[in-house]
Order: sequence, then C-alpha cells, then structure tokens
Amino acid sequence: MTVINHQQRTANWLGLGLLLLGVLLVLAGASVGSTGFDSLMKVWVDPVALQIVWDIRLPRTVGAWTAGALLGLAGAVAQGLFRNPLADPYLLGSASGASLGVALALVFFGVSPLAAHGLVRLGLTGAAFVGAVAAVLLTLLLAQGVQHTLRLLLAGVIVGVVLGALSSLTMLMVPDVMQAMQAFLLGSTGFVDWSACALMAAVWLLCMAVAWLLSQGLDGLSLGEATAASLGLPLAEMRAALIAVLALATGTAVAQTGLIAFVGLAAPHLVRPLARTRHGGLVLLSSLMGGVLLTAADLLARALIAPQELPVGVLTAVLGGGYLLWLMHRSTRTTAGDVA
Repeated sequence: MTVINHQQRTANWLGLGLLLLGVLLVLAGASVGSTGFDSLMKVWVDPVALQIVWDIRLPRTVGAWTAGALLGLAGAVAQGLFRNPLADPYLLGSASGASLGVALALVFFGVSPLAAHGLVRLGLTGAAFVGAVAAVLLTLLLAQGVQHTLRLLLAGVIVGVVLGALSSLTMLMVPDVMQAMQAFLLGSTGFVDWSACALMAAVWLLCMAVAWLLSQGLDGLSLGEATAASLGLPLAEMRAALIAVLALATGTAVAQTGLIAFVGLAAPHLVRPLARTRHGGLVLLSSLMGGVLLTAADLLARALIAPQELPVGVLTAVLGGGYLLWLMHRSTRTTAGDVA
C-alpha cells in the first residue's frame, strides 16, 4: 500500500509539474515573435501590440498545446490498445487519409475562382478531418471489425501505404498543389486561431473523458486478450470506442496543424520512466506531456532562425527520432550488460 501511495503521489506531482510547465510555455509563446518581448509589455497601452499578442501569438501557442495534448492522448491509447510501445496515432492510416483529403481539396479549390480565402481554409480543415476518419473506417472495413488486433495493424499499414500513394499521385498530376501541401505535410501551428483552439479543447475533453472511463479495460488488455476476456471485459465494444477516440483525437489535431511527427509516440515513453501508473493516469500524463512537447517545439521553431520559422513537424521528427534512437541505444547497452 505504501508503494502504491508513493507512485500515486509521484504521478500527481508529475501532472502538476507538466501543467505548470505548459502555462510557462504558453506565456513564453506570447513573447516570441518579430517584435520580441516589447509587444507583451505594451498590450495594455498599444492596440497593435494587443492585436499581435491576442490574435496571433496566443492562439497559435495555445493551439500547439491542445494539438500536442490530443496527439499525446491518442498515442497512449494506441499503445495501450495494441499493446505495442511503437504504436503511434497515425497507425490506422489517418495521416495518409488526411493528406489525400487535403490534396483533393486543394485540387478542387485551386480550380474554383469563386472560392474565398475563408472558405478554402474551412474546406481544407474539413477535408483533412474527413480524410483521417475515412481512412480509419476503411481500415476497420478491411480488418472486418475490431476483433483481431493483428489484422487491424496490417490493415492500417496497407491503408496508409495506398492512400499515401494516391496523395503523391494527386500532387504529381496537379503540380500546382505541391507547394500548398508543404505546410500541411511538414506541420505548422501558424494558421491556428481561437475557434480552432476551442474546437480542439472540446474534443480533448470528450476524448479524455471516454479514455478515462475505458482505462480499466486498457489495464485488462495489458495482461493479454485471453486474460481480459476472462475478466468479463467487452473487448469488441471497448476496442470500437477506443478506436473512435483515437480517430477523433488524431483527426482533429491533424486537421488544424498538419502532420506532426513523434509527439504521440514519444509522450508516453517520456512519462513511463517518471511515474508508474495505470492507464487512466498514463493517458492523462501522456496528454499533458504531448502538450508540453509540441509547445516547446513550436517555440524553438519560431526562435531558432528568427525572423524565419522552421516547420514544427520537421523539428519534432528530428528531436523525437533522436530521443528514440538514444532510448534504443541505452536499452541495447543495458541488455548487453545484463547478459555479460
């Protein structure tokens, strides 16, 4: 009992620390820009400074946190559902589906002289979300439901490859959309506004509530499907609900920020060594960690070569990939030492 209480306290302190760190990063994001810290200091006396901070800096920083939180949540759910530490939110083909949706929308709006800028933006966001969800539904159709985890994984890989090829073929046939697709494929928080932040926050609350309610099922699945079934868990219904959470969280984040690599994969890995907790706590902590990771990456992307910006998706891929390589190297050394 003492060990359990200690682990719970550690998880609570970690959650509080991640929340505070997220708030500090959001405040830092409000001061990063072409006009520097001066705009933040003048918000009470200068309407232009207020507009810069409130309409540009804050929504993209808060948007980076909420998108990262959605991806961290989706990553923890995916790894628990498939009992695979390498599972990520894009495992069921949602990334390729979103890319194809955006490519097709760009082809349509690109040849439509009546399309206004706002309509184009709304259409691209909706196309990315619809494409991501449609890819997951196609994966479920090919897998003939949610009964077999291995079949789901294989169907997700196939759907991802095929839809990715169709997206590349679309760009090859209509080269004009390639440049517009770069922002989506490389990931960016520069187009996030307050309405997008509100949408992502609402989806995060919904997905977190459902994942929390199903967390005991994830605990049972971690013991194996046979054990989970012997405990009386409704595996089919539980998988379907978790896949819905995975698709909704991933589709919403991708629709607003494009493809952000490694956040959903790395967030649970960073949490596990710091706090041993059940899946309810793991999903929440991974979500908070994802928000911190993407917000920090967005700040670096804006500050490293200012006044220019790096694509945040590229930065997360480099940093996340480097971290996972280091983790694999450390694991290999530890295994070799145990054998010796």
